[in-house]
Amino acid sequence: MSQNLPPLPQPSIPPRRQTPTGITPDRVTTAFELPGYQLIRNLGVVRGITVRSRSVIGNFGANLQRIVGGNISIYTELCEHARSEAWQLMLEHASALGANAIIGVRYDANEISEGVTEVLAYGTAVIAQPLG
Repeated sequence: MSQNLPPLPQPSIPPRRQTPTGITPDRVTTAFELPGYQLIRNLGVVRGITVRSRSVIGNFGANLQRIVGGNISIYTELCEHARSEAWQLMLEHASALGANAIIGVRYDANEISEGVTEVLAYGTAVIAQPLG
């Protein structure tokens, strides 16, 4: 039996600021190599850390959404903002080292105290040169 369900709401992702070195999305990867590029120099681990908490109003809205069930868009949006901020801080850290690419990118999150979460984006900053 097929149900006509409404589409899930899409979270609004904050715009990312441009980094001075212009590290573009095609030069950031979870892999440990960058197709089409030769890795010239490893500049070390870079990271971006943000710590977020839920507001009383946000918790109230989320509790109302829990009653209905499904995606809790208030928390989804909070997570998207936190990941985006951690990502941007990681890019800025890599830019400060002179990198033009980041490999081995990962995310991590830890609860510091009730309702307070740290989000970490990290990877290896490198200088990459196009092949050919």
